Amino acid sequence: MIVDYIRMLGADRIEHPGGTLLAHLTRVEALLDSWGARPELRTAGLCHAFYGTDGFAPRLLPLDRRAELAGRIGVDAERIVYFYAGCDRAATYPTLVDGPFRDRFTGRTYLPAETERRDFAELTAANELDIVRVSPEARDRYGAGLRDLLAGFRPLLSTAARDECERVLGDRAAHTG
Repeated sequence: MIVDYIRMLGADRIEHPGGTLLAHLTRVEALLDSWGARPELRTAGLCHAFYGTDGFAPRLLPLDRRAELAGRIGVDAERIVYFYAGCDRAATYPTLVDGPFRDRFTGRTYLPAETERRDFAELTAANELDIVRVSPEARDRYGAGLRDLLAGFRPLLSTAARDECERVLGDRAAHTG
């Protein structure tokens, strides 16, 4: 079972808002499930921090062990994990809807398929919404910026994800001056 593998790699001992990294990963998977995400995206949600991210440095595996993770969760789910982890957020967030993506691991900039951008946006929403739900400090510090970011991702998000953004972060228009 993948949760046992994640635990074996130490995610239950890595601090993360709301408890441990393992707790966060399982909450992200559950949130994606509640939105009706397909199995590969839910699994990627459970494993999204395996290679670290642009916003969370700890990693469970180095990139040279991608085949190991793919063997456990499937090639498609691992590709989503890599894509998510590889995002250079400063370069990519402003243009995600229809522009280029920059891979922070390789430096490569390219235009990903719409499916990849949708998966990334959905996973980003689940990840960030979980954090602001469990951490009042994160909500106070990042809530307004996150509301704007996810509003920009809106064309890529499922209806369930958009609704959850509004429930957790409020109506964007009500918070702009």
